[in-house]
Amino acid sequence: MKNKHISVLLDESIELLNINENGIYVDCTLGRGGHSAEILKKIKKGYLYCIDQDSEAIEYSKKILELISSNFTIIKGNFVNLKSLLFLNKVEKVDGLIYDLGVSSPHLDDPNRGFSYRFDSKLDMRMDLEGNGLTAREVVNNLSANELKTILYKYGEEKFAHNIVSKICSYRENKTIETTFELVDIIKSALPQKILKQKKHPAKKTFQAIRIFVNKEIEILEDSLMQAANILNKGGTLVIITFHSLEETVVKKVFNNLTFDENEKFYSKLPINISLNKEFQIITKKPIKPSLSELENNKRSHSAKLWAIKKVGEKNV
Repeated sequence: MKNKHISVLLDESIELLNINENGIYVDCTLGRGGHSAEILKKIKKGYLYCIDQDSEAIEYSKKILELISSNFTIIKGNFVNLKSLLFLNKVEKVDGLIYDLGVSSPHLDDPNRGFSYRFDSKLDMRMDLEGNGLTAREVVNNLSANELKTILYKYGEEKFAHNIVSKICSYRENKTIETTFELVDIIKSALPQKILKQKKHPAKKTFQAIRIFVNKEIEILEDSLMQAANILNKGGTLVIITFHSLEETVVKKVFNNLTFDENEKFYSKLPINISLNKEFQIITKKPIKPSLSELENNKRSHSAKLWAIKKVGEKNV
């Protein structure tokens, strides 16, 4: 927790939320409280609900938020259960939600969590240490070669998945893979020299793939975003910060589903303008990227993109 987490695209995301001081808002990824703190500063009679499954993050952020206001509740849970978690707190509709996806800096910088290829630690990678989900250690040692290749291709877009998995399977025949550095060495042994000489760390894609699989990040994201859209009040905004192409694909799919009108192409050919009665409007026609100054001050902002969609109408029944 000593490592500082710098919230990416903080000002831009708060601006897109267009906060009403009396509104109800949800930070679906509390983390180290950066976005929640800024939201809390802007609401007076309003209220903020924060969701996170990491007890350490909750304990850390609670202290920060308490210095600002008491108008908040932190809910321990996974945002895939967004509607249920809020309903248990007697909340059915909100004025804005934000998701800051990916893994936070303290997770990466904590050698005990097993997220990073930069530290030697036990393979874990679970966001929720108290959960019963698979650890990275169980994934690399127990899954079949085909399952591992699928994970590396699908979630890491790793071209050398076959080579890496072959080395993993060969290694684990004699010894259980216990640590991050063991896995890094195995990955390096599977890659050609031209890849090893590149600036990007050779284990980055594999570690990303395993982390996403362990935490079911992609599967739960689409479900949660659709729930978020469903509970938005008219005029409310859904804001999302992504960090890789898999998350981007989910966001684009959800936004398309929310704004698609089968009559749009037909209407566009008519000689008169017909206003489509859409329920949602995409605010960010192109995702917003970090400024040059932010890129200089926060190296982890390089792949970040900011997306937003607004509820502008009610669905016709």
